[in-house]
Order: sequence, then structure tokens, then C-alpha cells
Amino acid sequence: MKKDNTSKLRIIPLGGLEQIGMNITAFEYEDSIVVVDCGLAFPEDDMLGIDLVIPDVTYLKNNIDKVKGFVITHGHEDHIGALPYVLKEVNVPVYATKLTIGLIENKLKEHGLLRTTKRKTIRHGQSINLGAFRIEFIKTNHSIADAAALAIYSPAGTVVHTGDFKVDYTPVFGDAIDLQRFAEIGKKGVLALMCDSTNAERPGFTMSERTVGHTIDGLFAEHSNSRIIIATFASNVDRVQQIIYSAYKFGRKVVVEGRSMVNVISTAQELGYIQIPENTLIDIEQMKNYSDEQLVLITTGSQGESMAALSRMAAHLHKKVSIKPGDTVIFSSNPIPGNEKAVSNIINDLSEQGADVIFQNVHVSGHACQEEIKLIYSLLKPRYSIPVHGEYRHLKAHAGIAQSLGIPKENIFMMHSGDVLSLDENGAELAVGQAPTGAIMVDGLGVGDVGNIVLRDRQHLSEDGIMVVVLTLEKRSNQLLAGPDIVSRGFVYVRESEDLMGEAREVVEDALDACLNRRISDWGKIKSAVKDALGDFVWKRTKRRPMILPIIMEA
Repeated sequence: MKKDNTSKLRIIPLGGLEQIGMNITAFEYEDSIVVVDCGLAFPEDDMLGIDLVIPDVTYLKNNIDKVKGFVITHGHEDHIGALPYVLKEVNVPVYATKLTIGLIENKLKEHGLLRTTKRKTIRHGQSINLGAFRIEFIKTNHSIADAAALAIYSPAGTVVHTGDFKVDYTPVFGDAIDLQRFAEIGKKGVLALMCDSTNAERPGFTMSERTVGHTIDGLFAEHSNSRIIIATFASNVDRVQQIIYSAYKFGRKVVVEGRSMVNVISTAQELGYIQIPENTLIDIEQMKNYSDEQLVLITTGSQGESMAALSRMAAHLHKKVSIKPGDTVIFSSNPIPGNEKAVSNIINDLSEQGADVIFQNVHVSGHACQEEIKLIYSLLKPRYSIPVHGEYRHLKAHAGIAQSLGIPKENIFMMHSGDVLSLDENGAELAVGQAPTGAIMVDGLGVGDVGNIVLRDRQHLSEDGIMVVVLTLEKRSNQLLAGPDIVSRGFVYVRESEDLMGEAREVVEDALDACLNRRISDWGKIKSAVKDALGDFVWKRTKRRPMILPIIMEA
């Protein structure tokens, strides 16, 4: 039977390209859409007061009757973090492996969505049918257990999405990556490969997670007389497992500190992804019953986040733990691009308080380097290459690898979020239109109510402060009854600038007189006149542009 040539597979990344974080991609064939991952991103430095950033899912909302479900590759925040926000608008089932579902359920519980969200646990090697698609979960390795690559079978051909992965022949938990299955899928023919680009600039292979265990053992032996504090990612369950093994081996008790860390570890323990020897874990309250050389603290804050446990310890703000001379603090992670300054500040704070800080070589990446990326390409032999998961430079390096393996340049698609790629066995092309994408900001309980205008105001306020001018006018005659009073915040210290404020008041009075003399009764015009006059005066005197808010009351 001849295939209907009008139907192509459409791949639409709604986030996650040009940045690390906010991964979400829609796959569409006729009237079926499946969505791979649904992650958040952490705010940039200029997003003042924003807690996190989630993708704009307008495209999914507009096509809600086509959306069959979310298929999740693994349990990291940049792949599951936006689910509780997005499911409120796009309520479809969620499919993932056991640990990933466990971590997602933690989030749904917090947001009161457990009852309304359908979720299904899938085993590696299992397939699910969603509309026109069949999706197979393939075992991979990453810095969190239960990571999966996805083979997405559609009538137009097979796409393999690696998720975040590395090739680890000796993982801490579970089996090595299922390279055999990749090879079998490759034999049957792969239309396109969407592969992790995070380490595409790094030559060679990523070391096995297990090598970190040896390093940690060595550090425990070397620092046997001091209290040890290790900061790592909350979600790196295998790393925590190795620290616990080392602690047990050296007869130390373990305290886990930091809300996200406690959540992840209790979920992993319940589901059997982490083995904790009996009597090894103690509560933070019990620390006082043990001497320093009997303790290990595993904590969050390896990225210098200001509210994480380690930062609070370094700043003397932690209620139960403070750093003291002789402590050994180990950073078991690399700074994510952009966090280097925050990490360096914390290292300085810790060193100043007499701690011995160790931050080299106690970490291996969870992402594939160049040789592992080449291995996956060689097994799958895809026709098209679509580099994903990384900043532009990582995607570019990945494209270079694909080309070196013989994939023609025109078959490599460097996509941007919102691009629509249509493909089948006869060809692939970027569509003319774009899907709506963007970053929705979450601030406290507000989702999307802070946009670019509010952020621009926050930046303005943070740079030059604010001046509020209050005056009272008589109802009909518009005579000035009280004021103008000028209140400023974040502009100048008023007590030392009484002259400036006095002159500013005169400037406002003059502007008002000019308006009233010209019989202007429109308050909008009066406010503009006051704003312009005061703005010009302040700029001439101070070269600053505070935000000016005139407030008129009537009596």
C-alpha cells in the first residue's frame, strides 16, 4: 500500500534549545501529539525576584484534543519541574519510569494535583501506544537512576530521543545502558536522532559515576579527624549512595540537610533506588550526640544558591549547623554555567571561617562526551541529526560531530525553540510558521503575572529608586490645598539631601502653578507636567532617573 505523502511527522521544540533547562518537545502526526519532557529553567540574573521559569504551552492548549500525554525521560528539574504548572492547563496522562514517577508525584502532591493527574509507570524495554505513535523506553545512564531514551515510532519513520545520557559500563545502581537495543533499532532504520549536546565540546569519554566513589573514599581516609560536609545536587541519587557507602565504611553517621535533598532521598529509598545501611542515617537533632569525626553532612547548595542549606551555613543563618574551623567541605559538582561567581563567593565564605574546601575532581558529568555521542550515532545511523539539550555553542559542536561521522550538512538541523520541522523518508524541512513559545515567569504564587514590563520596572527601581509626589487639589477650582510632599526610596538618603528635596519641591510647585495658570484641569496632563519637570531637574542635578509617581488627591 502506498504511503500517504501528505502526512509528515512534525517536531516542535517548545523550549530547551539555546539554553540548559526548560526542555519540552512536541511530536505531532496528523491528529496525535505526544510531548517529551516538561522542564523548568532557573531565572537569569536580570530576572529580579523571579523564582523559576516555565515554558509557554499555548501550542498545546490550542491543540488540546490532539495531545495524548507527556512522556518523561528522567527526573531532573529541567525535565519535570514545569509539570505541576503545565498540567493545570494541559491535563493529560504522564508516562515515565518508576523513580521518575515517584519524583513527579512529590511535586503533584505539593500542588494538590495527585487526584486529577493520570500517571503510568513504564519499565525499560516496554512500549506504549499513544494515538498514531508507539513509544519505547530504552535503558540509559545519567546522574539520576531510571533515565530512559525514547524510540518514537510514527507512520513517517522512527525518531530516537536520547534524553540526558552517558555511557556508563559500571553504574552505581542498576544496569549499563542498553547499547544492544540501540543497535537493533539502528538496523531497522532511524529517520532522525535527537541527542544530548551538553558535553559535545568535550573530547573523549565521560568517566563512570563509580570513579567518584573511589575519590570520596580517599577524601574520607585523608580527613579522618574532621567533620565532613559534602554538597551535591539533590537529584544525584547515585552520588548520595556512594557518600553513604563511604560513611558506613569509615564508621560515620550521615545527616541529610536541605528540603529538596530530603525529598529525593526519601522517595529513592521508598522505591528501592538507594540502600542505606541500618543506623547510618541520623536526624539533624541528634548531631550533638556525636563527635565531629563521626559525622558526615550531605547538603544542597553546591551551586551557590542563596537559600540552599550550605549557603545558609556559610552565612551563619542556618539554625542547626554552623561552619567551624577544621570542617572539611567538599563540592561534589561543577558550577553550572552562570553560577561560577556564586560558587566562588561561597568557597571564600567557607574558607574565611576556617573550613578546608575541596572542589576539584570530586565530580563526573552525567552527560556524554564526544566519543559516546559518536557511539550512539554509529549504532543508530540516523538520516537526520537534530542536536538538542544545550546552549547554541554546544549544539554547534554537536553538529560538527555529526558531520564528521558522514551526515551531510543539509541533514543536520540546528533548531530554535518554536521551529517546526516536518520530516518523512522523502525529506525534511523547517516549516515557514513558528509555534508560539516563550518563558512564563513564576514569582511566589503568581504564574505568568510578571511579564517583561514588570521586570523592566523592577530593573528601573533597582537602578535608580523611586520618588513619589503627593498633592491635594480642591475639587472644582483645582487650588493646591496641601503638598506637594515628596517621598523617595532607593534614590538618595533624604536626611543628607534636604536641600535637593527642598529644591525638588519648588520645581514641582512651579510646574503646578504653570498648569493652573493655563487653566489645565485634566489630572493626566498635570501629572505629566510634574513628572517631566521633576525628572529633568533630578537628571540635571544627579544624573539619575528615578521612577517618578505623582499622586493627586481631591478634597
